[in-house]
Amino acid sequence: QVQLVESGGGLVQAGDSLRLSCAASGRSFSNSAMGWFRQAPGKQREFVAAISWRGTSTSYADFVKGRFTISRDKVKNSVYLQMNSLKPEDTAVYYCAGSAYSRVVVGTSEYDYWGQGTQVTVSS
Repeated sequence: QVQLVESGGGLVQAGDSLRLSCAASGRSFSNSAMGWFRQAPGKQREFVAAISWRGTSTSYADFVKGRFTISRDKVKNSVYLQMNSLKPEDTAVYYCAGSAYSRVVVGTSEYDYWGQGTQVTVSS
């Protein structure tokens, strides 16, 4: 059974940092693109960041560019999201996702595996 388990969420103040982790099991994602998405209450799930199978190519949503960094550890079958300068509008449930594609992809339909999500709350 394939599982993606996120961790690292929490309640922080505006300007603080958090590092989200996503550990995969049941399947190697070493040849797969990985991504992070988020969903705020009453809103659709949206793309945040993605990384290619080699880790040499990344993509970010405009609203996180310069603040968030995605990385991966293929040995640990894990992906990370370093979030700096957090804003109240970053408050959402953050989801890790694994794709069958090896290149960077940004659409939710291009990801086949999803974690349960971790809550990030940023207070002003």
